[in-house]
Parts: sequence; C-alpha cells; structure tokens
Amino acid sequence: MELEDKYGAHNYHPIPVVLSKGLGAKVWDVEGKEYLDFLSAYSAVNQGHCHPKIIKALTDQAQKLTLTSRAFYNDALGVYEKYITGYFGYDKILPMNSGAEADETALKLIRKWAYLKKGIPENEAKIIVCANNFHGRTITIISMSTDPDAKNDFGPYTPGFITIPYNDLDALAKALEDKYVAGFLVEPIQGEAGVMVPDEGYLKKAYEMCKANNVLFVADEVQTGIARTGKLLACDHEGVRPDVLILGKALSGGAYPISAVLADDDIMLTIKPGEHGSTFGGNPLAARIAVAALEVIHEEKLAERAEKMGTIFRNGLRAIKSDMVAEVRGKGLLNAMVIAPKNGKTAWDVCLKMAELGLLAKPTHDHIIRFAPPLVIEEEDLKRALNIVETALKFFN
Repeated sequence: MELEDKYGAHNYHPIPVVLSKGLGAKVWDVEGKEYLDFLSAYSAVNQGHCHPKIIKALTDQAQKLTLTSRAFYNDALGVYEKYITGYFGYDKILPMNSGAEADETALKLIRKWAYLKKGIPENEAKIIVCANNFHGRTITIISMSTDPDAKNDFGPYTPGFITIPYNDLDALAKALEDKYVAGFLVEPIQGEAGVMVPDEGYLKKAYEMCKANNVLFVADEVQTGIARTGKLLACDHEGVRPDVLILGKALSGGAYPISAVLADDDIMLTIKPGEHGSTFGGNPLAARIAVAALEVIHEEKLAERAEKMGTIFRNGLRAIKSDMVAEVRGKGLLNAMVIAPKNGKTAWDVCLKMAELGLLAKPTHDHIIRFAPPLVIEEEDLKRALNIVETALKFFN
C-alpha cells in the first residue's frame, strides 16, 4: 500500500487489503486471511478466480504464441471469431482489449454507419446516451458522462451526444425526433450508477422506438453481460437483440484484457482496413482465453446459477433489519444496497467493517454498496456473506 501511494498515481481509493491469491469466489491477503470476493473485479471474474480451464488455455497458448499484431493472420483468431459470433448470434466481431476501447469502437461504428448507410451529412451524426451512464474514461466517453468526478477539468469535450434521463421513454421519443440521430447507447442495467434496474419493458420498447426511427440500438453489456444478471445478456430478459453489442470484462474470466464489439455485416463492414484497429486486439492469447471463458459459462450453466443465487441473495438482503438499509435492488448476481448514513457512518464504513469480517465489496457514489460475487459461489458461502453483511450493519446500530 505504501509503494502504491508513493509511486502510483492517486486515481483509485482501494479498500485497505492486499490480496495475493484467489480461487473461485474467495481471495486471500498476504497474511493468509480469507475473504469472500463480492466485487469480482467489477464483474470480470464471473467464472471465478483462476478457473482451471481458463488458466490452462492461457498457459498452453502463452508457451506457443502471444502476439502477432493484425499485420498477419494467426491460427487462433479465426477460430475465436467463428465461436463468439455463433455464441451470440452475429455476423461479425471486432476484437479489442478494454471495455472503454470497445465502447469507442461502437461509437465509431455508429458514426460510420450514419454517414454511409443512413445518409446523415458528414459530422452531423448524434448519439443518444443516458444520464448517470458509465462507459469508460476516455475523453470521448467522459464527454457523454454526467458524473463530475469523471468529467470535471478534462475538457474540451467531444461533441455529438444527446443526454436523456435513464428509464424515460418519453425523453427517448423526443430525442429520436432529431433526424440526425444515429444510435442509442445504453446500459441494460446501470452498474456504476448503483445497479439501476429499469422498468420492465423499457429495453424492449426503446429498441422498438429505435427501429421505427432507423436508429441503432447499442447495448453496453461490459458489466451486465456474460451471465451476470441471470441470462447470457441482460438484454435477453426482454428478448432484445442489440444492433451493436459491446462486451468485455468476463469475456476473459479475469485472466486477460479482452473486449469485443459484435454486429451484423450491414453495420460492421462499414469500417474498412486502416480505419480502426489495435495492436493487441484479437491476439492469439486473447482468442484462446476468450473461447475457454465462454465455454465455462455454457458448461457450468452460470447464467442459470446467477438467477437462482441472485434471488436467494436479494431475499436475504431484504430480510436484514437495519435502519441503514434504504433499498435493495438488482438482477441475478448484480445487486446493490442503498445505505442511509447513520451517526456519520456511510457505505464506506460498512465496507470496511465487512472487510474486517471477511467480505470484500466497494461503495459506488458514496451511499451504495454493489454486491457482485463470482457466479460460481456456493450457496453456503452466499449465506455466510449475508451473515457478514448483517453483522456489519448491526455494528453501527
């Protein structure tokens, strides 16, 4: 901790534990203390820490070939591309590394499609986004953010965005009246905002409205996708197939930075050679890892597991009697507890107490605790976690 404080940029405020080992839903600190991980690296570790199948894919490939760049073909990328497009049902994938890169890729695709396919005049395309969104921290992405911590003092900002309230179909309808709108970028559940679950039917109706106006419906499923919410994709809860799908995090099971954008030919093939790319995107190591990570989701039925365990966990949280608990919400194993401060104690204090008791979680926006354990968590550990949460809250009563 001292080394990070002295030599690292101060752009994070971690819970004060130093982790050195992880397996499944558990992690251990340098002194050997065991914790239940209820953050999963912001849902990157859906398959559990150091899943043996994913680690084997990584180590096997790492001893053969790690990187060629896209200047040449390699023997892993095409196999991965065929597998993932079949897995999610799209014509094409554009592979990248981080979630933010994938979001940037989607923004470029929307704009390219707008000019080549929809016929919007050059430099006039607009993209609708939602207030309190989180899509990453690049300059263009923070340009569409309403979070002052992400945005303040980083201008000038990239133009071309229309911001509307989340979960507001009337606001979307009004924004769609603009003939220069090319896409609607939305998180099916807003994770960083505090696990904001929209009204039932919101996504389906929003999709239909976009179709009626020849606007691309673009889903950022970096955090909500890959079984986290009880379905393979959060959009699957309403039978919505996004025109552009953005994935990251658990695409590697936490073993490597891997992200992807999926779309059909009419959209994806608007980008030609030289117009977008990444040195590491689509490297053979990433390709082998991603296939293994997706196979684990299917083989271990982790979406179904998330649905079952999530219901147990939410019911358990709601049964806790504490005047610090203002609300519990979520879907699958992506859940949040809204904390009402008491005697000057906040969500941060609750998280510190939980860490002391053996459970790791992190506040978002000061008053919300996000609970997102690896989907492989056993019911016994889930119940142990509920006891820890209850004990921590009682400490402040």
